[in-house]
This record gives sequence, structure tokens and C-alpha cells, in this order.
Amino acid sequence: MKAVVDRIEENIVVLALCDKNGSIVRLPFYLVPDAREGDLVDLLITKDEAGTTAKRENSREMIYKLDKKHFL
Repeated sequence: MKAVVDRIEENIVVLALCDKNGSIVRLPFYLVPDAREGDLVDLLITKDEAGTTAKRENSREMIYKLDKKHFL
């Protein structure tokens, strides 16, 4: 998805998405450190399947341990 750097406020970059809604996204400046007002940027977000699976397993383990402690 494309976005235009609308403005920079302190350590926040305000992006106007190039979509039908004119959505606004605010990101920490360190994620786009070379950004300048008016720049066109390309945003790409991907799902981390392995990370998601690991987090879910970790959550299950924590819940199991808490339940085990509670009922013992």
C-alpha cells in the first residue's frame, strides 16, 4: 500500500494512505527515519506465521501453569 508523508510531529510520522478513505496512520519516526513531508512511501505488513504459532503455544502453556497452580 502506498502512503504520502503528510507531516512529521516530533517523533511521529503522519502518513495519509492512498486509499479510498484517506486513512491516516501514525508511526514512530524511527520506522521511517529518512521521511520528509511529501514523500511517497510503500508500506508492507506481513503475517509472521511461525511467530504467531509460538506466541499461541506460549500463551497456552502459561494458562495451563496458572490453572495448575490455582487448583493444586
